[in-house]
Amino acid sequence: MRTAFGLLALTAGLALAAPASAQDLLIHGGPIYTGSTKVEALAVRDGKVAFAGPLAQARAAAPGARDVDLKGAAAYPGFVDAHAHLAGIGLREMTLSLEGTASIEALVDRLKAWAAANPGTDVISGRGWIETHWPEKRFPTRADLDRAVPDRPVVLTRADGHALVANSAMLALAGITAQTAAPAGGQILKDAQGEPDGMLIDNAMALVRAKVPPPSPAAQAEAVRRGAQVYASRGWTGLHDMSVSTDEVAIQQSLAARGELPVRIDNYMSQGASEAVLRDGPSQDPTGLVRVRGVKLFMDGALGSRGAALLAPYSDAEGTGLIVTPRETIDAILVKARRSGAQMAVHAIGDRGNRVILDAYQQAFADDPAALKAARWRVEHAQVLAPEDLPRFAGMGVVASMQPSHAIGDLYFAPARLGPERLKGAYAWESLLKSGAVVAGGSDAPVEKGDPLVEFYAAAYRHDLKGFAGPDWGLDETVTRAQALDMLTRGSAYAGFRENDLGQLAVGRDADVSVFSVDLMTAPFADIAQAHAVMTIVAGKVVYEAP
Repeated sequence: MRTAFGLLALTAGLALAAPASAQDLLIHGGPIYTGSTKVEALAVRDGKVAFAGPLAQARAAAPGARDVDLKGAAAYPGFVDAHAHLAGIGLREMTLSLEGTASIEALVDRLKAWAAANPGTDVISGRGWIETHWPEKRFPTRADLDRAVPDRPVVLTRADGHALVANSAMLALAGITAQTAAPAGGQILKDAQGEPDGMLIDNAMALVRAKVPPPSPAAQAEAVRRGAQVYASRGWTGLHDMSVSTDEVAIQQSLAARGELPVRIDNYMSQGASEAVLRDGPSQDPTGLVRVRGVKLFMDGALGSRGAALLAPYSDAEGTGLIVTPRETIDAILVKARRSGAQMAVHAIGDRGNRVILDAYQQAFADDPAALKAARWRVEHAQVLAPEDLPRFAGMGVVASMQPSHAIGDLYFAPARLGPERLKGAYAWESLLKSGAVVAGGSDAPVEKGDPLVEFYAAAYRHDLKGFAGPDWGLDETVTRAQALDMLTRGSAYAGFRENDLGQLAVGRDADVSVFSVDLMTAPFADIAQAHAVMTIVAGKVVYEAP
């Protein structure tokens, strides 16, 4: 049964029934942060917080409860990833993962080994490479891939999902030649002889992807299931799933109905799967764990592959990036979303991309700006902002959905791409918060690892995981630990219209708790980078315990 809700009902919050296997819990033995305060103990009854305070009173509030001794670990309101791709996280576990590949030669070796271990795979797919650290200082090409696998089609997607490299067999299968025209919003990179070199940017990737067999229904279901398990094991209690298909929502709902979904999911549908939510508005399944909130669109490309749309040319190359969805297409969808109450979430990375979508949001509510604030439309990434556009987020009530780990990954190439002046408006978490904007923290996994500890570390420290930050890397945009916690708890809750139920461990709210091996509010940052999740609790149900 599908239950649809209007915007006002969602704003007021939805009461969620506790899962059948929820337990009464008495949590103590380590620092417990309810949000802005720290308490000795937490009592959980019927999936809700029954008491937060002294241990003796907590025992009285939950007689017979399971005793959960933290043994020095630290508990927090449930961390929610405000931007991730759940099926992609699962598929990363099931296919060729190129995360951490150190060079083109290492990529070739890993591809060759995968191909040898999987001889029955007709088309080899992989994801996760990023060239910014490589000694070769270039993108991989089809010639590199041909050395590893000359006889089967291969397509390897860059970590950001906005570029891929294909081998010669894959280009031939897709019919891509020197005469192939790049589609609008895409690029086909060429070698010195004018032949495709294997690199396809943004919308040009569709030329190849159309020839890659989609995952079977069983594989797709396994990807969603595995992605949810991975997320629970890392301490996330929920996520905002971006660019989702109707099949993926059905899989989530099936898992929830069987009591096998360990995390809450707020879905933002892909453009191709947006018809129902644009017509009927937001909805939730009977368990309340799976909700369809709105629609995810793309305004521009990514900074690493120079597809982010900039107001002026890149500092290290010609061109100003790509607008991947025409403004008129976006405007037509915004009209439908306003009518139905669907929440918009639009990817925008470059300063031009951000300006165009902010202009579009403003135009969609030109007759009633206050209604835009109530709608809580979002900009996903909000990565590079012109100074005059930064205050518009707070002024218009637009949520900045940002991923702190992007800053510690991009510090190796963003200065060259943007130049020193433009860099001042990049990854501007503190400036946005100071302006009064809501910043919701996420990871963009599988673009990034998808670890709440990495996101907290990046927001509050702004150094890479080895402790490095380049000169002029905007350390003034680092946030406090309290702000980092808010971004990943209260900010995410607000962005998903769940602030009356989640984001704080207050009496009567859902008992969603993330427990980590170190105290994030006091531990040295080097220790946070090495920490791990100890326990994850969703609506009073322990969904993960570290072995």
